[in-house]
Amino acid sequence: MKKIILIGFLGLLFFNVKAQQNDFKPSNNQFMIRGYGNVGYNSFDNNGDKTSSFNGGTFVPIFLFKASERLMFEAELDFNLTGDELEIDVEYADVMYVLNDYMNVRAGKFLLPFGTFMERLHPSWINRMPTRPLGFGHDGIAPISGVGVELRGAFRVGTSTMNYSVYSTNGPRLKTPMGEEPLESGSLMFMNLKDNNNSRAYGTRIGLLPFSDSSTELGFSYYTSSKVGTKGSMYENIGANLYAFDFSYVKQIPVIRGTVDVKAQYNKSKIDNITYNVEEEPGEFEDLIFNNESKSYYGQLSYRPTMSETNFIKNLEFVGRYSKLETPEGSGFETNQKEYSMGLNYWLNWHSVVKLNYQSITGEGGHDGGEEIDQKGFFVQWAIGF
Repeated sequence: MKKIILIGFLGLLFFNVKAQQNDFKPSNNQFMIRGYGNVGYNSFDNNGDKTSSFNGGTFVPIFLFKASERLMFEAELDFNLTGDELEIDVEYADVMYVLNDYMNVRAGKFLLPFGTFMERLHPSWINRMPTRPLGFGHDGIAPISGVGVELRGAFRVGTSTMNYSVYSTNGPRLKTPMGEEPLESGSLMFMNLKDNNNSRAYGTRIGLLPFSDSSTELGFSYYTSSKVGTKGSMYENIGANLYAFDFSYVKQIPVIRGTVDVKAQYNKSKIDNITYNVEEEPGEFEDLIFNNESKSYYGQLSYRPTMSETNFIKNLEFVGRYSKLETPEGSGFETNQKEYSMGLNYWLNWHSVVKLNYQSITGEGGHDGGEEIDQKGFFVQWAIGF
């Protein structure tokens, strides 16, 4: 009798396990960690004041989660050792859904496709220089990221390809004399997790790759907000309009036995004019009246002898860059700077590079342009993508 009960129990257990196996369905969930990091050494000569230091380094993990063939999530954290402090920032965190072969929608905090440098080229293992062009970055004249929603995609037109992006985000915030940086009154602060008024920013970028080998891309970007001032303030109705042009050309050319990589971008910012009554010294006020237009641009050329028969030679890369930044004359943040940089890179593999770079920045800055800028810098950086 006991044997019969035992056999029945084992049979029931067997059928339950088989039923569970039949009910099991493989998951489409996938999780991945990618990212990049860099360490280095900098030496500066700033108007005769010489400094040098090793860099503590930057670590930027990127978290990718795929819930299904259509639903994905991505986030990037930036751990940066600056001076004696560790700075942590969320560069982006967004959800993306694939609507069809030509259209994706994403929402959250994402890098804005205003031009291509900050969205595609700024990671240290992709950027051919250890530094960014003048006017590009967190203190630049153009947006980097935003909180909102975006529709983007690409499609073929004959042998050409077009890509597009249309988005709406929390608008930028106008810096005013009542803020923490009164001398920067009239400039924009783009990193707004919460909007300061009921007006949103809207933007678009259209890119064209005219040739079938995708070696060349031309792009145009536009970004606008009808109100950038804080709600209820005298600056509430100040508007801003920005546009950018970008260019990319990458191709291996047999005649010169190597690969040429050309990058360029031009940014222009126009903010409505108004008078800013700024306290420059305690109890001393001055009306700042200026034409609030700024521009920044850069051009970069690199050559890598990828067709050389010597491994050491083919892993070398020669790079040069020119950039310029101009902000409104008569403003508290007035500057007119230009940068010349040249460098030699060595690629350890396709995602790890050692860079040697010399940079010269000259010009004028400060209110009324009274401060002379003459900075020379030498950089060594080792960057790796993973």
